[in-house]
Amino acid sequence: MKLLRYGPAGAEKPGVLDPEGRIRDISSLTADIDGKFLASAAVAQLAAMDLTTLPLVAGQPRLGACVGQIGKFICIGLNYADHAAESNMPIPQEPVVFNKWTSAVVGPNDDVKIPRGSVKTDWEVELGIVIGKTASYIDASQAMEHVAGYCVVNDVSEREYQIERGGTWDKGKGCDTFGPTGPWLVTRDEVPDPHQLRLWLEVDGHRYQDGSTATMIFKVPEIIAYLSRFMTLHPGDVISTGTPPGVGMGIKPAPVYLRAGQTMRLGIDGLGEQQQRVIAA
Repeated sequence: MKLLRYGPAGAEKPGVLDPEGRIRDISSLTADIDGKFLASAAVAQLAAMDLTTLPLVAGQPRLGACVGQIGKFICIGLNYADHAAESNMPIPQEPVVFNKWTSAVVGPNDDVKIPRGSVKTDWEVELGIVIGKTASYIDASQAMEHVAGYCVVNDVSEREYQIERGGTWDKGKGCDTFGPTGPWLVTRDEVPDPHQLRLWLEVDGHRYQDGSTATMIFKVPEIIAYLSRFMTLHPGDVISTGTPPGVGMGIKPAPVYLRAGQTMRLGIDGLGEQQQRVIAA
């Protein structure tokens, strides 16, 4: 299934795409696409239904982030060897872990704001994992049963804040609007192999990123098991798994960064596309 949230920011309703790609309202089953819903029997109940019997949503409403009330937004850095090389950083021996603040979360087609004073705002298309079952100290062999599904994430990053201003990466990763998520949460059964997905990103029609999750250093089960050693993962948590090469910071002979007025478009096979207008904060 392709689960989604639609409507005005802060007042989104839960929905699902029917076989014809139309939005159906599922408010009769849940108030939101959140951790409580993802951990419940209502997901299986919805999967067994004839989706065309659900109320049809008219028009083309705004889409919110595909997960509501995200508890933790955890990111894995340098998870593609060729991206580590373009960043002039060594291939990590263990997953590099950082966070996005949940105030960064926006819908897949909402505006992305360049922070005031920023000169190095960058893009990163990434595969997102959505947790559906509590995980603590689990083995990689158990990890996939804890996955609710997958989504597209744009890990927007301010490189000066991230690298040159001291402290951890978090301050350059968690600015407002730096976490477009969605358009859909695609349930695990529709993604037989998350390590065989093409992912790409364009700015103003120029394709900068064009990669595959096949080249991830740390795979989905390993990431989930690793994180579960340091924190309990809860239903509704989102894990962004790293980006392939082609980020602005790595462009030769000189880096290229986002400017107000530009448009980002990005997607992952089977998981949908995003498009954001870049504006000044």
